[in-house]
Amino acid sequence: MNIPQITDIDTAISIYYRYTEIGTKEIEKLFNKHSKSTISRLKKLAQKNMIENNIYSHGLYKVNTECAYKSWGLDIQDLERRRNKLKKLGL
Repeated sequence: MNIPQITDIDTAISIYYRYTEIGTKEIEKLFNKHSKSTISRLKKLAQKNMIENNIYSHGLYKVNTECAYKSWGLDIQDLERRRNKLKKLGL
């Protein structure tokens, strides 16, 4: 599955640290608006990772944020490094 591009680095970092579990609202904010089927496929990828790692969700329609980011290939340390570099460049 093709993973959509994130809206921006600051949004991705904010969501990662703000929520232990994310749902449709946060995923739409992270990747900008997409179809319900795309959001559903993204959640299923995260749920598969959660099952493999024996991580349970507290919300029926939510997924663990850390598992979701790993499933989608989002490396939080890399994002933080990039944001810091942008700040140093004044961008």
